[in-house]
Amino acid sequence: MCMSFYNRTWELKGLILKLVSVFNSLSRTRESWKNNPAVKHVFSWTLQQITRPWLSQHLESILPPSLLISDDYQTENKVLGVQCLHHIVLNVPAADLLQYNRAQVLYHAIFNHLYMPEHCLIQAVLLCLLDLFPILEKSLHWKGEAVRPTTHCDEVLQLILTHMEPEHRLLLRRTYARHLPAFVKRLGILTVRHMKRLERVITGYLEVYDGPEEEARLKILETLKLLMQYTWPRISCRLVILLKALLKLVCDVARDTNLTPEPVKKALLQEATDCLILLDHCSQGQVKGLLARVVLTCTDSTVVNCIRKVQQNPVDASVLGI
Repeated sequence: MCMSFYNRTWELKGLILKLVSVFNSLSRTRESWKNNPAVKHVFSWTLQQITRPWLSQHLESILPPSLLISDDYQTENKVLGVQCLHHIVLNVPAADLLQYNRAQVLYHAIFNHLYMPEHCLIQAVLLCLLDLFPILEKSLHWKGEAVRPTTHCDEVLQLILTHMEPEHRLLLRRTYARHLPAFVKRLGILTVRHMKRLERVITGYLEVYDGPEEEARLKILETLKLLMQYTWPRISCRLVILLKALLKLVCDVARDTNLTPEPVKKALLQEATDCLILLDHCSQGQVKGLLARVVLTCTDSTVVNCIRKVQQNPVDASVLGI
């Protein structure tokens, strides 16, 4: 085992030497690395091989080229650079990233990419930011008597929701929706700061068919469940809007006979039913009273079955952590 450890150490030292060599070729001029397209891939691959605790020793050498690649005008290079920065975030201690304000530099470099409407870039950026938030927020100190300051996560979520509302491209809609639950989990009760815009995004996305896999609508339903669990005191005033959106979704899925595979339809109906049950808990049983009228006039067995499940579920405040 001891010999294996030393072999691994020497192997990593060799990789680091290669990494520094690649960095030297990158740093001559801003565009010199483009004369040899293989350089960026060698740099990225070498960087990915080095993990904790060795990577932090060479942070000064690896950070500039990673930022340089991510700042390129080509989307392919932006994605590669952000992936390099993400690897640095995951494998360098928070104290080293906070020193000399490096974490803030990373944040601003990555944040600006959110204005690019490229789904592959947005995917890489959001994954990196979600791992960077805990590091950035280590330096924030909240005094109980004062209002909690807005965080970097608030800033990013606000921008994402602004982009989500008018977005019509399916790949971007799916990418945004895929990461929305993680932001709600991250903010918890502080998600109330974004309730109005979240409400518009949720109701808007539930109305639009998203293809056979229905990834966007499934993720939006997951987001809604988390939102109701964290911000339940603010849900009752939005009861009618959310109830209409969920019932419309159930009806749309029930009427869909060809477009969506059966397992996906079942998943959508189950998630929608869970949301209706949570909505009933948040409103202290008001949903059951409103749905009682619907059952009398509805003839679709799928919709009626969904409503019956909600009516048979007793109101339990402990579900919301009350």
